[in-house]
Amino acid sequence: MSHETPATDRPLTTALAEAAGMAGHAPSVHNTQPWHWTVLSDSLELRVVRERHLSALDPEGRLLVVSCGAALHHARVALAAEGWTPVVERMPDPGQPDLVARLTGLKATGADPDAMRTVQCMQVRHTDRRPVSDEPLPTAVLGEIDRAATREGVNLQVLDDDQKIELAAAAQQAAAVEKGSPELQEELAYWTSRAAPGTGLPPEVLPEQAPQTTVPARDFGPGTLPVGEGHDRAAVYGILWGSEDEPDSWLRAGEALSAAWLTATRHGVSLVPLSAVVEVESTRQTLRQMLSGLGFPYISVRLGLADPTHAGPPHTPRLETAQTVDTSAVRGQLP
Repeated sequence: MSHETPATDRPLTTALAEAAGMAGHAPSVHNTQPWHWTVLSDSLELRVVRERHLSALDPEGRLLVVSCGAALHHARVALAAEGWTPVVERMPDPGQPDLVARLTGLKATGADPDAMRTVQCMQVRHTDRRPVSDEPLPTAVLGEIDRAATREGVNLQVLDDDQKIELAAAAQQAAAVEKGSPELQEELAYWTSRAAPGTGLPPEVLPEQAPQTTVPARDFGPGTLPVGEGHDRAAVYGILWGSEDEPDSWLRAGEALSAAWLTATRHGVSLVPLSAVVEVESTRQTLRQMLSGLGFPYISVRLGLADPTHAGPPHTPRLETAQTVDTSAVRGQLP
């Protein structure tokens, strides 16, 4: 196998290291960034970082693995933009439960212009928890977002008006359950005020008051982001779901969330993940019933056109690449 691609004439190891670095832009629950990459001469390994696992909010590690799946998708797209197509091995070694994916068997396939545009979206994507505009989401755009998730093997169920009310009730119930957990409230306080530099949710990305939304968002505590007068009557709510509830399906859910979110970003659509309803067992079962018992809900999302009167919120901080990417095995092969 050639280690140079005609598209970029750069070594494979450089593309692998840069893809792992670009994956740092991925969304993660409470901006925990619970991933670590190891760059090898012809492959890339992705592991979960247990120290950044939200053990109170996410004891089974669903959202931990979903977050790593989003990073995995980001890395795959970054490699495609550089002209490389990997074989993706998910949960490749039962003896190493923290090793969630390996990208290997890379083939030089020529730089993908669509992937290049998606990489640009990674750098501008953000989470805006404020209400969206009153302009309805174009059906064609919603279809593209749906197809992006489906290509990753995950379904997007768009909710009708009755189901939106059910989702709103479930979100309220989940919030009440979580408010009653001192451990969970302490964990939330840590990630919104005392998290390590480069992680967590600073006040400037959190609304200064509860937004007027059909489905109540998580109460992160007071932020400093001005909210304005809008509502989200034109928002579309959906559930990402699949037929299995296992770690490899959680990983694919994260890949699908990333694909849907980056597609939304390309079209100027705001996407906000709503995870509280899947964190609480009783409300997760409510979502299963909304899916007619056909599968398992991974995460709920809100979609809408961003309010043009609002400047976008700042980006959440990110860890330094050296903290999430280990290149020691290929140091002599990098420029």
